[in-house]
Amino acid sequence: MILLTKNNEDYTWQRPRLIKSKNLRYLIFSLLTAYLILTFISLRIDPQRILLGLSRSQSYFADFLRPDFFSRGSSIIDGILESLTMTYIATVFGVIISIPFAFGAAENISPKPIYYISRAVIVISRSFQEVVIAIFFVVIIGFGPMAGVLTLTFSSIGFIAKLLAEEIEDINWSQVEAIKATGASWPKLMNYAIIPQVLPRFIGLVVYRLDINFRASAVIGVVGAGGIGTTLNAAFDRYEFDSASAILIVMIAIVMLGELFSSFIRKKVNE
Repeated sequence: MILLTKNNEDYTWQRPRLIKSKNLRYLIFSLLTAYLILTFISLRIDPQRILLGLSRSQSYFADFLRPDFFSRGSSIIDGILESLTMTYIATVFGVIISIPFAFGAAENISPKPIYYISRAVIVISRSFQEVVIAIFFVVIIGFGPMAGVLTLTFSSIGFIAKLLAEEIEDINWSQVEAIKATGASWPKLMNYAIIPQVLPRFIGLVVYRLDINFRASAVIGVVGAGGIGTTLNAAFDRYEFDSASAILIVMIAIVMLGELFSSFIRKKVNE
C-alpha cells in the first residue's frame, strides 16, 4: 500500500483486484485448494513403491555414471546421423511450406478468406503433439525415418507459421506506407518493407526449430519413427543403461553445439 494525498486528505492506494469481493476470492481459493487435494488423493501414490524405486535407482544411476560409448558405438553413430538427417530435411521442408501460411495468417496483409484458411492449417498443425503425429504416420507408411521426417515437417509448419505471422502483424506499418507511396508493386513492397523487418526474427525461428526438431527426433523414435530415439529405446529395453547414458551425453553435446551456432547466427544478423 502507498500513502497518497489528495485535497489535503491522506488515503491509501491499493492495487485493483480482478475479483473485488473478498468473500468470493476466499471461496474460489478454498475450492481450488480442495480440488488440488482431491486430485492428489486420486493419484493413489504408494510410498512403498516410491521407496522401492529409490532403491532400484541406485543401480540404474550407477550405470548412467559409467557411459559406454564403444559397445554400441556403431548403432549410436547411425542413430545420431539418422536424427540429424531427419532434422535437416524436416526443417527445410517445414520452413518452405510454412512461409506462405505465415504471410496468409498475418491479418494486416492478408485477405480474410486466405487468413482464415491459413489460421486453420496452423491450428491443426499445433493441435497434436509430435508423438501422436508420429503414431499416425507410422501406421500410414510404416516404421522408419520417413515417418519421422513427415512428423517433424508437419509440426514445424504450425510453429514457424504462427510465430512468423505474429511478427508480420507487429511490423512498423509506417515503413510499408513509405514504400507504398513511391508506387512500388506488391513484390517490391514485400521485399523492401516487410521482409527486412521480420528477417532477423525468421532466422532465429528457423535455428530454434532446428534445435526442437533434433530433440523431438529422440521422442518420436520411441514409437518407431526412426532416429536416435529408436536406438535409445532399444538400449532401455535391454537394460543397457550405460549405452543409454552415452546416447544422452551425445545428444546433450549436439544440442549445446546447436545453441552456440544459434548464438553465432543471431550475432551476425544483428550486426
